[in-house]
Amino acid sequence: MSTKTVLITGTSSGIGLAAAVAAARSGWHVIATMRDTAKAGPLRAAAEAAGVAVDVRALDVTDPAATEACLAGVDRLDALVNNAGAGHIGTLEQESVEDVRAVMEVNFFGVLHVTRAALPLLRASGGRVLTVTSVGGVIGQPFNEAYCAAKFAVEGFMESLAPVAATVGVSVGVIEPGAVASEFVSNVGLEADVLEQAGPYAPALSGYLEHVRAMFGAAQTSEEVGEQIAELIAAERPAFRTLTSDTARAFVGSKLTDLDGSSVQTMTGSWVG
Repeated sequence: MSTKTVLITGTSSGIGLAAAVAAARSGWHVIATMRDTAKAGPLRAAAEAAGVAVDVRALDVTDPAATEACLAGVDRLDALVNNAGAGHIGTLEQESVEDVRAVMEVNFFGVLHVTRAALPLLRASGGRVLTVTSVGGVIGQPFNEAYCAAKFAVEGFMESLAPVAATVGVSVGVIEPGAVASEFVSNVGLEADVLEQAGPYAPALSGYLEHVRAMFGAAQTSEEVGEQIAELIAAERPAFRTLTSDTARAFVGSKLTDLDGSSVQTMTGSWVG
């Protein structure tokens, strides 16, 4: 059997980098994409250390033309991992609608651009789409309004697409990590004076940041999630939803049993109270 091919977005760091290396170790031909290939040094170094090779290509998921061009250069595709994304901290009164649109472009429309371009190849191979979302795609979290909205949208889109794609032989699933110790958090853009800029929301934001620091003190590693992704792309019949840790399962489970939303609001309210 010829080597199978997976395309992974957002591989310059964190989960994407770890997943690319783990998949290559498992024998996959990995097309590792990132917006700026000048940032491929850590990925190349990790691949070399693991004794594997990855095919690094440029891909800005927010650019439909660039997405089409990138996928046009792929002859065979057995799996797609939508991992590229960007965190965002803010609240509606203190940010512009344009700020929110930018978050949606990367985290939601970027996923749609790549998935749409990949589907013909995946139909031909009977492949699969896996999208890294977040527990924030199930439970809305304070000061993550735009980010959670984007992840909620991805979850709804993929849950709706899954049965349709299955009729043409393509499986669809989502991967929901909780806290992961990676560059993702440091790239959110929390400047030193963020509390000064928060105006009347400064006390609530201070409480939330304290909660985040405690939460990430017990975070998963990117490598742990990357290994799970490598297993999922090769699994015979993966579930639609994969939660990557016991903490994530307990967190999301609290929403699924909270029919009127009161328990979740009490929990998230305690982070800012």
